[in-house]
Amino acid sequence: MNWSGGKDSALALYHALRNPTLHVTELLTSVNAHYGRVSMHGVRVALLQEQARRIGLPLTRLELPEMPDMAEYEARMRATLAPLLAKGIRRAVFGDIYLEDLRRYREQQLAGIGLTAEFPLWQRPNAELLHEYLELGFRAVVVCVNEKYLDRSFCGRELDADFLRDLPPGVDSCGENGEYHSFVFDAPYFSSPIPFERGDIVRRTYAAPTASSVCAPIDDKAETQSPPFDTGFWYCDLLPVPQAAD
Repeated sequence: MNWSGGKDSALALYHALRNPTLHVTELLTSVNAHYGRVSMHGVRVALLQEQARRIGLPLTRLELPEMPDMAEYEARMRATLAPLLAKGIRRAVFGDIYLEDLRRYREQQLAGIGLTAEFPLWQRPNAELLHEYLELGFRAVVVCVNEKYLDRSFCGRELDADFLRDLPPGVDSCGENGEYHSFVFDAPYFSSPIPFERGDIVRRTYAAPTASSVCAPIDDKAETQSPPFDTGFWYCDLLPVPQAAD
């Protein structure tokens, strides 16, 4: 399961777990190795590990530098997938909804190493997905927004009906174009909710990518396309809360 920790991968996992033809055995997440945070989402690895612990699945991290080029990304991906292939894993699940070029890229790359891709949410209407997300009891906090689409006030809010109602016209409600990213802190298959505190909200900009660079390759939004670097991003830092063992 290609797990970003956000709502789309979380909902895709829900359907994968209910699919009798699939047996999910592993979570795979791309991580910025320098900062120890989930790529693009900016979520601390400690909170990513709390998600995996509550799901009850082992977590494999694809460790990446800040701006890997495509060749380096693909080499690191192959090296990370090799032990999973050795275990007998033959399918990879993604939370993509309708980005055709991204789906083609995934399928082509996986076919080269003997894997096939599964897309449980593919081409389902946004309204249907979001209704299901809310009805099933998923809860998430918005951890990153692209200021080209959303202002600072959206960052750090819970992804609920009020958030969706406040989205400006023209913004994809599922954030499929990278408008926002989220961190799921409760799900139907979590053993318990993840406690956290909201920390600072900060603005970040990034150097323009080269033609061969890749950003957040296993994220759930437009991963293999260069992000809109004529804009900034607002991040809400989430802080783990120490707790007794479940």
